Amino acid sequence: MKKSIIALSALALVVSLGACKPKQSTYRQVYEKAKQREIAQNQSSNHAPEADENDIIVSKPAQSSVQMRRERLTPSEGEDANRLNRYSVVIGSFQNRTNALSLKERMEEAGFKPILAENEHGMIRVIVASFMSREEAVSSREQIKERFAPQFQDAWLLEREAR
Repeated sequence: MKKSIIALSALALVVSLGACKPKQSTYRQVYEKAKQREIAQNQSSNHAPEADENDIIVSKPAQSSVQMRRERLTPSEGEDANRLNRYSVVIGSFQNRTNALSLKERMEEAGFKPILAENEHGMIRVIVASFMSREEAVSSREQIKERFAPQFQDAWLLEREAR
């Protein structure tokens, strides 16, 4: 009887320890979410990207300042380069292409024609509108923020640098 209790206890211990083994995919998912959160926090201080040496601040009378980032962009694979103008409204920035495509599809369902573009650091920008003039881009950004409040309150402007 003692031997069977010991054997059952040992078997229960082995099974319980085996069930506690962490799965690598779970860690990977948590890591990806944390990384995306960190990137978003770095880029959305006061609902705009953090300022660095590539940033300029544009002010308009009777309005708050609008922060704009300058980057070299190339349209992602399969995107129309002609739709990418000098000033763009960015609603999302991702390292993971799947996440960028998901946001692009959501915006297409909302009636927009977003474009994906990649910067020199490998970040994929989800651009919801692109214009030749800064004023049009600022106006579009404000309209998107109003229409999708509070979802895209951190939408920001990007000026495309010449190659």
